[in-house]
Amino acid sequence: MAIQLYDVSVTSFLQVLGGVAGYLDKGRAHCESKGIDLNGIVDTRLQPDMLPFRFQVIAVAHHSLGAIEGVQKGLFGPPTGVANQDYAALQNIVADARAKLQKVDRAAINALEGKDVIFQIGDRKMPFTAEGFLMSFSLPNLHFHATTAYDILRMNGAPIGKRDYLAQMRMKG
Repeated sequence: MAIQLYDVSVTSFLQVLGGVAGYLDKGRAHCESKGIDLNGIVDTRLQPDMLPFRFQVIAVAHHSLGAIEGVQKGLFGPPTGVANQDYAALQNIVADARAKLQKVDRAAINALEGKDVIFQIGDRKMPFTAEGFLMSFSLPNLHFHATTAYDILRMNGAPIGKRDYLAQMRMKG
């Protein structure tokens, strides 16, 4: 049986979102137990020229649920509304993305194969097919932002590891 678009997109997105939800929970518990200000975490950057933790988490939702919605519309752009979310709001954004993706219809996603999708940033437009967009743009971005958020929590002492990032793998049997 051939791998279908749903399998390489939605199931992968759900796995990453599960990992992010888990390490956000562990990160919150760590910060609360150590007296680390969660507002400071959401503003933390790995480097001055990188966007903060809050953007990284929002981008995870944007490159998973938002990517599917963008493919359905045929148009995708950068995330908006990233200014004032606190840690709890970020956890809710991830939970909401997971819940909505769990309800996505497999056949409807598979039917998107070959559909034109435009990534637009400002006046620049980048044309993709649905599968090209999901696999070569959104999935790599999803992992980049999930890893960056993970690294910020790890840098602040959160007791998380690779297994937390990987979350629920799709093993045989």
